[in-house]
Amino acid sequence: MRQYQVVFEQVVSRGCGLDVHKDNVVATIRGDGLSEETRTFSTFTSGLLLLVEWLKCCGVTHVAMESTGVYWKPVFNVIESHFELLLVNARHIKNVPGHKTDCKDSAWIAKLLVSGLLKGSFIPPQHTRELRDLYRYRRKLIGQRTAEYNRLQKVLEDANIKIGSVMSDVFGVSGCAMIDAIINGQTDPAVLAALAKGSLKKKSQQLTEALQGHITEHHRFMLRLSKNVIDNFNTLMAEVSLRIDRYLADYEKEMSLLQTIPGVQLQTATAIVAEIGTNMEVFPDQHHLASWCGICPGNNESAGKKKSERITHGNKSLKTALTEAAWAASHAKDGYFKRKYYSLAARRGNKRALIAIAHKILTAAYFILKNKVAYQQPDNTAWVEKRKQAQIRMHLKRLHELGINVPSQ
Repeated sequence: MRQYQVVFEQVVSRGCGLDVHKDNVVATIRGDGLSEETRTFSTFTSGLLLLVEWLKCCGVTHVAMESTGVYWKPVFNVIESHFELLLVNARHIKNVPGHKTDCKDSAWIAKLLVSGLLKGSFIPPQHTRELRDLYRYRRKLIGQRTAEYNRLQKVLEDANIKIGSVMSDVFGVSGCAMIDAIINGQTDPAVLAALAKGSLKKKSQQLTEALQGHITEHHRFMLRLSKNVIDNFNTLMAEVSLRIDRYLADYEKEMSLLQTIPGVQLQTATAIVAEIGTNMEVFPDQHHLASWCGICPGNNESAGKKKSERITHGNKSLKTALTEAAWAASHAKDGYFKRKYYSLAARRGNKRALIAIAHKILTAAYFILKNKVAYQQPDNTAWVEKRKQAQIRMHLKRLHELGINVPSQ
């Protein structure tokens, strides 16, 4: 059987493909006047500097690497200022099955690079990357604190303390005061119920019954541990939030404009700025941004039939924040997003409708950041009239089915 070699048109004069690992990086150079050569370097800073010197001696101008976990970041930081660097999604550069070795992977990346077949991923500036790290870290802290809240609630239930059945927020001012008193040894339900504040005082009798449990020394010990952990998380979150505010001081105008979008509050605006920055020139249009985020339908068509329209992989942090904002916007008092949500949910389901609203919020954010203008609510006059006529036709049809003829006006 004959084997045919595919020949790609050369676009880049001299390039290098990097296969990055935790302890080493495999580099293959390719291009005009160069014989293909592969070398392995350590990922220590000294090894990466040797890699830079070798590439400069070979006249390399472009470098491509795949985004492997977090291991690409130190390599990117060292060689970013020396070459035209492309960070490529690993899904886009898979080699032919059966040819999976480090050397062949780096050679394949180099071949795709010099042929102009690679598209670099979006890498925000250093300032935005630092803000992104802080935002994601705060999200992690919130999740860990929530887990600790649940663990403390579990201990209360184990002690048959049912305050969660009486008050809406166990960890409010009243709830925390009662928990602290229990930790300090107080067991009298009446004394604990007297710590209630505000409107919760009206439920004194219910609280007294809910606070009559079976509390042991082990329960107090576990409650004390969880309370200390929660306090530590609160301290860390306050420190991280303060530093985030310092970064956001440079984007005061953009933050204010983003919060004119229905459903977008401070935290969502922070997520948008931290994940995509404020320079929209890096995205050709709003459709590319939605695709990068992973909130637009995917393409999977064969023989003229669409197999699936599932959303694509994208930025999970931004997708989560936009979905939360979409939920808030779709349940607001009135507005375009709410009407669109219920219109789509009736035909496509709640989940698809929510992603569609998130898509629209991101589109609005794109143009707001690009043009530096506030959000403008779409005119709904035509929609209201169309909806009115549809309801009239529906009711007339129902009356006709019931044998009642209404003369048309």
